[in-house]
Amino acid sequence: MEHTTTNGVGIICRAGVRVFAVLYAAALAIFLIGSFGLFGQPRDPLAGAFLIPLGLPWNLAVDTAPEPLWPWLAAAAPTLNILLLVGLCRFGRSGLRNRSSS
Repeated sequence: MEHTTTNGVGIICRAGVRVFAVLYAAALAIFLIGSFGLFGQPRDPLAGAFLIPLGLPWNLAVDTAPEPLWPWLAAAAPTLNILLLVGLCRFGRSGLRNRSSS
């Protein structure tokens, strides 16, 4: 029974990481299209608005860097959250395996 629980948690965790990664890719695409006016779109100063919630809490520390780097650091902040989610999924899987074997 424990093995089924481990697989269920792993599937949910991987699906959550994938959904987050897809949302990040879409927000990053909107940021690049709006910032540089790609595909004939007008330049939009709010193009990175969708990246802000995906990068919390890391993008709150972006203002400690030089100002020209702010947009790029804010765009990269969600990758830290993806890495943390992947790490938590791996830790959770190994923790469930260890608990079920004892």
